Amino acid sequence: MNAAEVPELPESQPTQPKPSGGLSERDHTMLAFEKQWWKAAGSKEQAIREIFDLSSTRYYQILNELIEKPEALAVEPMLVKRLRRMRGTRLNARSRSRLGMEQR
Repeated sequence: MNAAEVPELPESQPTQPKPSGGLSERDHTMLAFEKQWWKAAGSKEQAIREIFDLSSTRYYQILNELIEKPEALAVEPMLVKRLRRMRGTRLNARSRSRLGMEQR
């Protein structure tokens, strides 16, 4: 995915709330990116760096905060539920691994 496929972030004040839903432009852009990133060639980390100018670690920290917002759930319910489910699955796998338990 390249920058042309995701809405651009405004240069000034990229996190200003939008009237619709109370989410910022960056929040809307992140949700759009999560819906479409798999369609493009190349690594997701590279696209994150190009589009958002963030490390992948920081991007995922922000994304995890975003998917907890009721406004994000209202705007993209299927996507947010899928991202929450995927996060839960990863956390469970990580916990099982640390405890030395086998996965079922």
